[in-house]
Amino acid sequence: MAFPSTVRVVEVGPRDGLQNEKGEIATQTKVALIERLVEAGCRTIEAGSFVSPKWVPQMADSAAVLRLAPQVGGVVYPVLVPNMKGLEAAIGAGAREVAVFASASETFSQRNINCSIAESLERFGPVVAHAQGHGIKVRGYVSCVLGCPYEGAVSSDAVADVAARLAALGCYEISLGDTIGTGTPRAAAAMVERVTRGVPLEMLAVHFHDTYGQALANIFACLEFGVSVVDAAVGGLGGCPYAKGATGNVATEDLVYMLDGMGIETGIDRERIVEAALFIADALGKKPASHLAALPR
Repeated sequence: MAFPSTVRVVEVGPRDGLQNEKGEIATQTKVALIERLVEAGCRTIEAGSFVSPKWVPQMADSAAVLRLAPQVGGVVYPVLVPNMKGLEAAIGAGAREVAVFASASETFSQRNINCSIAESLERFGPVVAHAQGHGIKVRGYVSCVLGCPYEGAVSSDAVADVAARLAALGCYEISLGDTIGTGTPRAAAAMVERVTRGVPLEMLAVHFHDTYGQALANIFACLEFGVSVVDAAVGGLGGCPYAKGATGNVATEDLVYMLDGMGIETGIDRERIVEAALFIADALGKKPASHLAALPR
């Protein structure tokens, strides 16, 4: 297969990247980050999560963030919803796209959302239908596609089954997530190939964490297979609280550098995305977890 000529980058920093930060992050800081991401050219920015504040307190202000985010033509702000209550809250805040989250690992599903894979998918059925009834697009996430912190290796057949079921529910796109970052390029490409037997390639996105420094190599392998949608987080923000030692998402600026060098269009300005990474790193009082943003300036 040939590499795509363009890649749509789904910026997940404001949600997946910030949700596990311990210190309180002001709503205005989150909005300021989103403003910088829009200025850099990001057009799909995951803005928040309508989960219980008891479980993810950092996302308690997602409604305010969504309302304050700059309204720019062509920019969409997906938000995560775990159930019907979350969806209703997202609708009330003006969400136009939402995402639901399932796992390819039974143990991870039980530990993360306290139900089996089958139960989670059954729960999402009415959520997806209700969202579609309101003209809201639904994205599906599959976690642990290349490994689980509890079970170890995860079968590609299991990944393909969950992805196909999310597609059957009505998700327009399925993001395949290497939650603990254990994947390697050949395994990543083989997993995507297996999933495409039940879900069209054009419906797939990939989401890699960089725990073992393999994220860009894995993305390259998936691009070579034909994948053209990639999730990334500015500054390499993020991590999985259920996976010991799991670092953040692949850094958006490092991804853009690689794609620029390959002649693949993203619409994202490299210098401005680095500026956004430096802004949020400074706000969090930490160094950015990316190569580009760490370079002397």
